Amino acid sequence: MRTIKDIDFDNKRVLIRVGFNVPLDDDGNVVSDIRIKESIPTIKYILEHNAKQIILMSHLGRPDGKVVDKLKMDKVADKLEKALDMTVVKLDDCIDIKIPDAKIIMLENLRFHKEEEKNDEHFAERLSKLADIYVNDAFADMHRAHASTVGITKFMPGCIGFLVEKELKYLTLKEIERPFVAILGGAKISTKIPVIKELLKKVDYLLLGGAMIFTFYKAKGYEIGKSMFEEDFITEAKMLLNNEKVILPDDIVVAADKTEDSETHVVNEHQIPKDMIGLDIGPESIQVFKDYLKKAKTVFWNGPLGYFELEKFGKSTRAIAEYLADSDKVVIIGGGDTEDAILPWKDQYTHVSTGGGASLEFISGKELPAIQALKENEIEFHDVI
Repeated sequence: MRTIKDIDFDNKRVLIRVGFNVPLDDDGNVVSDIRIKESIPTIKYILEHNAKQIILMSHLGRPDGKVVDKLKMDKVADKLEKALDMTVVKLDDCIDIKIPDAKIIMLENLRFHKEEEKNDEHFAERLSKLADIYVNDAFADMHRAHASTVGITKFMPGCIGFLVEKELKYLTLKEIERPFVAILGGAKISTKIPVIKELLKKVDYLLLGGAMIFTFYKAKGYEIGKSMFEEDFITEAKMLLNNEKVILPDDIVVAADKTEDSETHVVNEHQIPKDMIGLDIGPESIQVFKDYLKKAKTVFWNGPLGYFELEKFGKSTRAIAEYLADSDKVVIIGGGDTEDAILPWKDQYTHVSTGGGASLEFISGKELPAIQALKENEIEFHDVI
């Protein structure tokens, strides 16, 4: 698959699909510009290689095919302008528009058009007419077959940017230094089963946390109180427990409800009271997890270990995050909620993925639609660039 280093950008208009779906506050202000900064190396490289113009496109939020003022790209463009220290001209739409003679252009939110998420071919073709070369640097959206990630590749030559290249390098999880330990958390086992199965082929140990552990406990016949579990996946969980690489917590932090002022107790994993909810793994389990992690030279982590949105139930997630940040291990973070949970230590890890869903699908062995599209694009347009 071609990267931007394989392309001659001299005097070309370049259309870059970026992942600027940044978090916003209630007033529509950008809370974090990390995702914007992640694509700066790609933008600068193309500028340095004499591109005539760079046109950036992204979605923001879920406007469902309608114009939503709060989700316009203006404030994102302002943040990008500061990060680049260059003028960024933001336009009021993304198709059928006159492109001004400016070096860097930001198109309006792609999802203001319902055709984007439908992977509408006509919409994709109209986007393609804006430039000569297409670059995908939005790894977080590569698992979605949308017009700006898949459809557009039928109409113009394309490649991946530095961010996508970096993501694929780390998330391939090949030629890694052993021992290799993975940590998986999160709420639902149903979304993690393909990842668990794939990781079990590669890891030395798989440490499990988050609400999905209660489906495993249910499979063991334990009382789980009012804790969340998925009835339809108990048999699958029982089968996975036959693998000795799977490590479950031995103690659980429980409370009557999910509130900051609720009284908490630590109980053994098989002694959760019927009127209680499991909301975090306990202190003994934190230490056990650290003992396994001490053996590791490479660690992959996706999903918080407890209900980290409330500080009192985020102790295990913070403890493991801090432990890994202070280590000399190769630590790869799988993005999504995990990225939010480890934010204070983000710069101390080897790699923090920008894509939660995309990283999980990639690790589970699925071919991401946007990657497949660009592989086909390289064959279709092999003699164009």
